[in-house]
Amino acid sequence: MSSNPLFLATAIEAVVRAGAIQIAKFGGKFRVEKKSAIDLVTEVDVDVERMFRALVAERFPHHQVLAEEMGGQAGVPAGPCWVFDPIDGTTNFTHGLPIFCSSLALEIDGVAEVAAIYDPNRRELFTAERGGGAYLNGRPLRVSATAHLVDAMLVTGFPYDVHSRIDEIVGLFGQFVGRARAVRRLGSAAIDLCYIAAGRMDAFWERDLKPWDIAAGALIVAEAGGRITNMDGQPFASRGRDVLATNGILHGDMLRVIAEFAAARRPEGTR
Repeated sequence: MSSNPLFLATAIEAVVRAGAIQIAKFGGKFRVEKKSAIDLVTEVDVDVERMFRALVAERFPHHQVLAEEMGGQAGVPAGPCWVFDPIDGTTNFTHGLPIFCSSLALEIDGVAEVAAIYDPNRRELFTAERGGGAYLNGRPLRVSATAHLVDAMLVTGFPYDVHSRIDEIVGLFGQFVGRARAVRRLGSAAIDLCYIAAGRMDAFWERDLKPWDIAAGALIVAEAGGRITNMDGQPFASRGRDVLATNGILHGDMLRVIAEFAAARRPEGTR
């Protein structure tokens, strides 16, 4: 752990300020627009992102920002880049469901060095520094010790084009329903990852994610002793678009179920 202490302090300040804006608007009237058929953006998302961009511009004028609503460099930039989701769980937020958060990671040359995720409804602040461990409200986090899928609580999410991919997305969901104690869908990938780190959930998988969905949570899971890869078992990258996060013990079993499902879907003669 050798990052500038101001980095983590800034990450914490940003997500806590974001949470205050979210709670002030939650349950009230605000403008909602559609980015696609079921992908929403609210004026609150935009207000939070503007606050964050102003903070970074003031404190670190030479740092880059990649965030959900106003974009940024699509590839991995050299040097520091803040990866920010102003509201992870916007659909929940717009429907009055109190499962949402703000998620922030500072990547340097594409590698997350600090992370902060704040759930303002439960007042839970999840943080991590590379090599320095993961914490919830200052208390160390550790993944679960669950050793068998039948004893596991799993969590996942669905992509915004799920309507056109029902067999694929719901099919894999069904495979895990048939093997695990329970499978949940909360609507916030960042919270899902934090719950893996906290030992509340045992494994998480999801496809078609963006860097701001997973950059911070992946570091928190890794620093809590979990394992993070893509869904093929390859090394995790925040721009890799899919993720498998587990307590480590269940990782092989999760990969096997995913691989078996993919193989069963391939046309005959291509296996």
